[in-house]
Amino acid sequence: MTRSEVHPNKSFKYKVVKDWRRNKPIYFLAMFGVIYYIIFHYLPMGGILMAFQRFKPNKGIFGSEWVGLQYFKDFFRGAYAGRVIRNTLIINLLDLIFGFPAPIIFALLLNEVGNKIFKRTVQTISYLPYFISQVVICGILLDFLSLNGLFNDIFTALGMERTAFMIYPQYFRGIYVASGIWQFMGYGAIIYLAALSSVDVQLYDAAVIDGCNRFQRVIHVTIPGIMPTIIIMMILRIGSMMSVGFEKIILLYNPSIYETSDVISSFVYRYGLLEGNYGYSTAVGLFNSVVNFTLLAITNKLSEKFTEVSLW
Repeated sequence: MTRSEVHPNKSFKYKVVKDWRRNKPIYFLAMFGVIYYIIFHYLPMGGILMAFQRFKPNKGIFGSEWVGLQYFKDFFRGAYAGRVIRNTLIINLLDLIFGFPAPIIFALLLNEVGNKIFKRTVQTISYLPYFISQVVICGILLDFLSLNGLFNDIFTALGMERTAFMIYPQYFRGIYVASGIWQFMGYGAIIYLAALSSVDVQLYDAAVIDGCNRFQRVIHVTIPGIMPTIIIMMILRIGSMMSVGFEKIILLYNPSIYETSDVISSFVYRYGLLEGNYGYSTAVGLFNSVVNFTLLAITNKLSEKFTEVSLW
């Protein structure tokens, strides 16, 4: 019988201590990330209790009146539940259909560029919108889409009439998704370019010998080579199908286009921060998080079953 079998706990402790001594710098660096998540992600989860309380800041979480599932019932019976859920899903579906493939296609196109100077220039230019403040981006959009903005000047030059895009609900979703593609496509392509760099060059040589042209090499070598990365990113994306960042929505929308622009996050913002109904907004946010987690778990399970690629 070995020593580890006689003293399994001692053996485990020995391995932990040995690993700690060997990788002290790594553990030290990881400590900051762990502390960050504990303080800003796990400790605030105690605030979930507000979803079941008529929360009053002066009474605190433990002193506020308990209302149970009342706020959940009020939300689903309310006039706005259908609208905000529908808008959230539609915007996410449009972004999934048009926004998700954009960085993949962009990365594939860049991968085929032979001129390194041109390739790096295009990469740098495509990254820039991501680092521009969301406030600046939305300010540019509002100016360009105004009645006297750049886009209307172009349409007028083409013989079309001027249109105040940001007061008509039917234009908002397209503007939101298209501007998101422009803003995040270059930065989102980084992970796919990294995956492309790991594709075995010998596979391309074999494909050339077999008579494959460039398009066929992309279809049969490049895309299968980065497919695990695409699947993982798809799982994460579907896991946030009920989430739309409220910052851009709030900066762009106005009461005249609430019909298509009001989403769960902006609804929570208005009721929670502007109207001070903290319990109600927390209940809506909790519902949103539960649905997202459920979608993530289901998608991950299906991916594991059919593609053998999963997050866990």
